[in-house]
Amino acid sequence: MELSQESIHDVIHPTAAFSGPPSTTQLGSAVQDSHVADWQNSSLNPKNRIDSLSPLDRPLWRIDGCTAFGSQFYAVPLFIDSMSPIRMDVFIPEPSKLSPELRLALDVDVAFHTTSAMRISRLGITQHVLRILQHWTARQQEPLQIFSNIPFGSRIVLRNMPMKVADAEVTIAPTHYLERQLLSVASLENAWGSDVELPPTVDLGDVVYVSQLHDSVCLVRIGGKIWIFKALTSYTKYLYHELRQLLIIPPHPNIVSRPVHLVTKKCSFGSKVAVVGFTLEYHIHGSLRDLIPFLKLHNMVSLADETKWAIQLASALVHLRTTSSIFYPDLRLDNIVLSASRDAVMVDFEQRGVWCEFAAPEVNALEYVRLLAIDEEIPTEVSEKYSKLLTEMLPHWEAMGESEEAGGMRGVYAWSCIVVHL
Repeated sequence: MELSQESIHDVIHPTAAFSGPPSTTQLGSAVQDSHVADWQNSSLNPKNRIDSLSPLDRPLWRIDGCTAFGSQFYAVPLFIDSMSPIRMDVFIPEPSKLSPELRLALDVDVAFHTTSAMRISRLGITQHVLRILQHWTARQQEPLQIFSNIPFGSRIVLRNMPMKVADAEVTIAPTHYLERQLLSVASLENAWGSDVELPPTVDLGDVVYVSQLHDSVCLVRIGGKIWIFKALTSYTKYLYHELRQLLIIPPHPNIVSRPVHLVTKKCSFGSKVAVVGFTLEYHIHGSLRDLIPFLKLHNMVSLADETKWAIQLASALVHLRTTSSIFYPDLRLDNIVLSASRDAVMVDFEQRGVWCEFAAPEVNALEYVRLLAIDEEIPTEVSEKYSKLLTEMLPHWEAMGESEEAGGMRGVYAWSCIVVHL
């Protein structure tokens, strides 16, 4: 079984206990796909082959990474000298729905678990997407108009994934709904009160994109200095929640420092100037996930270093526990960076939709209950059982995850759910 969103449902999550073997129809389809195709549809036929997956000599785009199980690519136009981080990513069709031949030729299944720019650049899917963008851009009379007055977080959507780049259907999907979710500085002040001191603002047009690090984090330059720019292109309530937490958490040397700027943008409709993100101090050494293997390979890390980092993280967690009414749901090496003085610093306080396997056991268990309660492929009596259980612990839980917009809640954790009925 190749990795896909379906395999998570059928093998990893508790829904696996109620997922049966493939149906006769699915097995028959798989057998049929494995048979030798006729010449018109054969991958040996030159007309059914991909022209080339070699890097372009003069590319008009580059890709800084991918996310969403290999279906969302961070595409950057190279035909613009200086660009603001408007987060206009490229979305391709659901990878698991592509033909087996195409998935194999383009290394699509590898992209499922590959995210960094260096690793993703070696995959066929990356080069194919770049060639599709190259062909599409070359056909535009004014390529710069692609980004003219476009809402923040808009999308370039590939509606198909053909062998021939000329057959690709490329459209732009403006995210006007996202700009409607975004809040102004005044709205944040009204919601949070005078107790929360907001940082100064900087216009998005004065922020220069450098590179994308993760789905919500990129490097930017403001006034000649490099910063981390944090922004979300969906569920903005988590962005504002993290912003507030970082502004009210008492300082600690091993917790990311408070935001430095609020990045604002005038929305396409009306006169609202909305907060699209915020900046944080950039720690040049990067995350421990990538750093520790390198340091170990070159004998540049000792047991004393690792012990120091463990103590620092424990100190930061105790600080959060004793001074703030929040929990840290995503403690993993990706979210621990190393400062210039080689100290561990915790980052990422979104507290949104973290994959439950990374969460604390008590949170993980609750997410498992929710997954079983909402699943439509397992027996109805099973999902209803867990839906009833969750309703007893947290009435109206269905409505809590529906809205992407920021609400007025300050106490956002259902602590009563942690004390599960045993």
